[in-house]
Amino acid sequence: MPQRESQPILIVEDSEDDFEATLRAFQRAKLKNPIRWAASGHDALEALAAMMPRPGLILLDLNMPGLDGRKTLEAIKSNPEWRKIPVVILTTSDDERDIEGCYALGANTYVQKPVDLDGLFAAIQRLKEYWFEIAILPADGDDRG
Repeated sequence: MPQRESQPILIVEDSEDDFEATLRAFQRAKLKNPIRWAASGHDALEALAAMMPRPGLILLDLNMPGLDGRKTLEAIKSNPEWRKIPVVILTTSDDERDIEGCYALGANTYVQKPVDLDGLFAAIQRLKEYWFEIAILPADGDDRG
């Protein structure tokens, strides 16, 4: 399996319904990568510490209880082992302060969640095309070889 198809995608989303919808959208887009789910920012950081290979992409919700997406993004981008992993913010917020703040913290892309399932499917298809067919992702950084 090519490396880009073997790298997992970590979805950080506190809503199980939203996670399931995103998972269905990836399945419809015929994405072959393994999908991992973290239901909170804290769970995401624990998963990243244990996950090998490292994810090729992280989809991160902003508005979660506890360790929210902003703090999770800050922790990911301040960790030398994780900072190369592309982080896509996938959130309902279109607040300019959230957008500016996330890019300032190192987000690679900011996407407002579509309100309907068809819109979500279309957005995920475009994310898949860009991140897994056009962009070249960094290797997972596991030098143990």
